[in-house]
Amino acid sequence: MQDEQDPRGPAGLRRVVAPNPGPLTGAGTNSWIVGRGAVAVIDPGPADPAHLAAILAALAPGERVAAVIVTHAHRDHSPLARPLADRFGAPVHAFGRAREGARSEMAALTRGLDLGGGEGIDETFAPDIPLRDGEAVQGPDWRITAIHTPGHLPGHLCLAWDGWLFSGDHAMGWATSLVSPPEGDMGAYVDSLERLAAQAWHGLLPGHGAAVARAADRLAELIAHRRAREAQILSALAAGPASPRELTARIYADTPVALHPAACRNVLAHLLDLTLKNRVAPQAAPGPDTVFRRL
Repeated sequence: MQDEQDPRGPAGLRRVVAPNPGPLTGAGTNSWIVGRGAVAVIDPGPADPAHLAAILAALAPGERVAAVIVTHAHRDHSPLARPLADRFGAPVHAFGRAREGARSEMAALTRGLDLGGGEGIDETFAPDIPLRDGEAVQGPDWRITAIHTPGHLPGHLCLAWDGWLFSGDHAMGWATSLVSPPEGDMGAYVDSLERLAAQAWHGLLPGHGAAVARAADRLAELIAHRRAREAQILSALAAGPASPRELTARIYADTPVALHPAACRNVLAHLLDLTLKNRVAPQAAPGPDTVFRRL
C-alpha cells in the first residue's frame, strides 16, 4: 500500500506501508521517503519483494535513493535495507547491530540469564555507516539527525527532520511499544521518552500507524502509561510476592488473552528496572516465572 503523503504529515514526504499487518505492526511497517531527487529511505521494511517494488514505484522518474536509514534491527524494519541500498549504491546508516547500545547496568543484570526475548531481531543486519547520537545524514534538500533512544532495542534511533520526529517503534499513535528483555530496557525506554518530550515537535512520524499531530500530548501519555504500569506492579506486589506471569494476569485482566505474552514481557521489563532501582528483588535468577517481592 502506498500514499504519496501522509494525511497528517508534512508536504514532500512519501510513505509506503508494507503488507505485514498484525497485532504488533498495526496496518504494517511504514517506509518513509524523504526529499526529492536524491532521497533518503527510512526503515525499508521486511524482506518482501512486493514491498521493495512498491518503494521503487513511489520514486519519481529519475529519482534515486542516496541513503538508507534504519531505526532499529527488527525484521519488520531492516531486512530490505541491503537490497534497496545495493540497487542504488547507497550506504545503509543505523546505530549498529541489533544489540549494540545497551546500558551497562542492564547488561550486567541480565548477563547469562535465560530471559526469553529476541522477538523479531534481524541478526544479520549491520550498517555500512554507524549513526550515533547527534550525527546527521544529509541530502540536497534534507538533513536527518539521529537521536539515540534505547529501550525498545538498545540501538534504537529516532530521527529529527525539519521539526518532525521519525519515532520508529519508540513512540506510536496506535499502540504502546513492546519492551522485551534482555534487549528491551524499560528504564532506558522511559528515559528516552522523557528526552524526546523535552523538545517541541511538529508531529511524530512513527514506524507503524499514521502521523501523530500532537506529539507532546502523545509523549506525555506514553510516559504516564509506563509510570502507571510501574505503580500497578508495585501495588500488586504489596499484597505479596508474584511472578511476571501472575502479575500480568492480574494487571491485564481486561486485555485479550492473546496479548498477554507481549504484556508479560513488558511486566518483566518493569521488574528488571525496579530491581536496578532497589524497589523489588527477585527470589531467584530473574525470568518470566521468577517470583519477585517488593522491598
